[in-house]
Amino acid sequence: MIHSSPVARSLVATCALALVLLAGCHRGEKDEVKGSPEFIYKSAKQDLDNSNWQAAVQKYEALEARFPFSDPAKQGQLDLMYAYFRNRENESAVDQADQFIRENPTHPRVDYAHYIKGLVYFEGGANWLERFFHADITKRPPQEARQSFQSFQTLTQQYPKSPYYNDARQRMIYLRNRLAEYEIEVARYYMRRGAYVGAANRARGVIETYDGAPSTPEALKIAAEAYRKLGIQDLASMVDGVRAQNQLPEDLSQKSDKHWWKFWN
Repeated sequence: MIHSSPVARSLVATCALALVLLAGCHRGEKDEVKGSPEFIYKSAKQDLDNSNWQAAVQKYEALEARFPFSDPAKQGQLDLMYAYFRNRENESAVDQADQFIRENPTHPRVDYAHYIKGLVYFEGGANWLERFFHADITKRPPQEARQSFQSFQTLTQQYPKSPYYNDARQRMIYLRNRLAEYEIEVARYYMRRGAYVGAANRARGVIETYDGAPSTPEALKIAAEAYRKLGIQDLASMVDGVRAQNQLPEDLSQKSDKHWWKFWN
């Protein structure tokens, strides 16, 4: 007869207890999502409506895993991307939206997937602390703003009758101005460094790409000054003529850098 040591017996007991606990957790998860796809969807939707984002995510994920081809699962895919978004799981929200768009290009609500993608990137442009302190984010490379603009642009171009069209358009205007202001910030930097070709190109890009943005007058001003510095007087005069013809005030795009927390300015 083989006798085990106290250490071995303790190890076996510990492993057995761990297995029991894991089995209990597993059973608990099954109990939470058991039922028909309609039942699971209804339960998840209640959590979503009650802003219980984490619980909603778990149930929608279980619904998709257990009943992937059911009608509730299809609707659940749309709800899940929103639950991810509200639960601050931005990468999962974008992945879910991309998957839905890829697998359901003709779905009547595919516009919603584009809208959620736009919202995720839109909200990712500045964190809550920066928004609270009204921090100037125009100096930050606007990668999220570009991605958000592209998603909203796809929505408005491909689905002009979408219920999200008007909101997307308003957000695009904000994003256009945000992107234009960043380009102006870069052009200012180039002017300070004496990189006049770069400054002129950035200013011209604002004029051509973000027509109508509040930064347009300053873009024209920078372009004219850069051309003069480069000795290209004909282009400088042409830009001055455009400014005069359109009567664009130089201070239209100027914004105050005075914030209460920048008391040293």
